Amino acid sequence: MTTPEQPTATDPAEQATPAKGAGRAGKAALDTAPAAPDTESAAESAAEGAGEDAAPEGEAAPEKRRRGRPKGSTARTTRTIELILTVSGTVDGDWQAELKQGSAWLSRGLPVSAAAVASAARELHPELADPIDAAIGAAREQRAARVAALEAELEQARKALAEIDG
Repeated sequence: MTTPEQPTATDPAEQATPAKGAGRAGKAALDTAPAAPDTESAAESAAEGAGEDAAPEGEAAPEKRRRGRPKGSTARTTRTIELILTVSGTVDGDWQAELKQGSAWLSRGLPVSAAAVASAARELHPELADPIDAAIGAAREQRAARVAALEAELEQARKALAEIDG
């Protein structure tokens, strides 16, 4: 027998929904209320919704991954310093070095010798030394050709001077 104060519910979803303001008592009643024969229990639907990720019965669920660094991480103690060293040379054999950290220049336009550049490249790595040695060799050949041309010009000037004095 129903009274006008308690509405009757024919829908199983309406039967399982607690009234507003029911609080914990309404929730407890919801958890213990029998399910309708044509609906699945919450545990079965949760297991199907999880698919392959769900842990089999009797096994604990895998621990959730936490955000941030894992314990024992060396990220705080290992810091990298990025310095950009630029060594540039001209065909005439003039070399200069520039050093930059981030956006700040630590030094610019420092003159360095070709021998110092070759030595530093050999100290750093053979893969760096080979191309730099080739560039220095090409510059040396061009410088030697320029010296030879100047010596020939100097010899002609000496001959011209000897003819005038002569």
